[in-house]
Amino acid sequence: MDNNLIEIKNLKMYFPVVSGALLPRKGSEIKAVDDVSFNIRRGETFGLVGESGSGKTTLGMCLLQLYRPTAGEVLFQQTDLCKLRGKELRQVRRHIQAIFQDPYGSLNPRMNAADIISEPLNIHHLTPRREYSKRVEEMLSLVGLDPAMAHRYPHEFSAGERQRIGIARALTVGPEFIVCDEPVSSLDVCVQAQIIHLLEDLQSRLNLTYLFIAHDLAVVGSTSNHVAVMYRGRLVELGTRDHIFDNPLHPYTRALLSAVPVPDPTIEKERQRMAVTVDVAEAFSQPGGCSFRSHCAEAADTCREATPVMEMKEPEHWIACWRS
Repeated sequence: MDNNLIEIKNLKMYFPVVSGALLPRKGSEIKAVDDVSFNIRRGETFGLVGESGSGKTTLGMCLLQLYRPTAGEVLFQQTDLCKLRGKELRQVRRHIQAIFQDPYGSLNPRMNAADIISEPLNIHHLTPRREYSKRVEEMLSLVGLDPAMAHRYPHEFSAGERQRIGIARALTVGPEFIVCDEPVSSLDVCVQAQIIHLLEDLQSRLNLTYLFIAHDLAVVGSTSNHVAVMYRGRLVELGTRDHIFDNPLHPYTRALLSAVPVPDPTIEKERQRMAVTVDVAEAFSQPGGCSFRSHCAEAADTCREATPVMEMKEPEHWIACWRS
């Protein structure tokens, strides 16, 4: 427990579905995050994977308190962030930063690189204004950019360079924990490798802890110590990287892994991909049970009757499935 930097307990984030233009009324709820629990250890990279719409980014926004969760706890160094407001929350946010998916949309086009990187210093009042330029030069050098670029605007940088600016902005206040929300998904493959290498180097040098959100299992497998697989707002499998990639237990995890291409054309040709059956009508009208059952070839009556809970199958390997 002492080694846990982040503890998420029974986290829920529900969005109401409002109908009616003249007399709006609340109907059903979208359970973007539904009773999720896990811990992130100091100095590690915790990978969170799943297809689009599974709730990965929403969970990250809840951790950052950009969304206020419906229920549950988000503990940072044993402090529940959900209970903090105003100045107290702002003080904690210095230690928790984010790198966003879109390296252009996350930067203010009317601010140059120096203003973007120094803005957190102004918000948190960490450095005298006369020292901003020196700090900006340090951050640009740290992420592999020429300090002479400080007065350029976002449109004057490439996508990879813009993401480096986003990383520099996150690091300028000296955080301990960073939420990386698909930080390489919009970049070219060769640039992805450069950014991943940069993040790993920064983690080693600055003793950072990452939550690495992605839909690409190959990227997660190369960066993460622990991996959680998320489907429709719930965790279905959680374990070390070796457990998830060498011995996947949940049918959804196996389906995701079977879709990851292998660079060897001979092996790739002989691989068997798992087919996922789709019952659209049931997928949108499931009152209970396993949320993956309408796509699972192994589903049984038990899967329709009760929602599976996370159980440890072996040390540091948990799964939520009635059939495994």
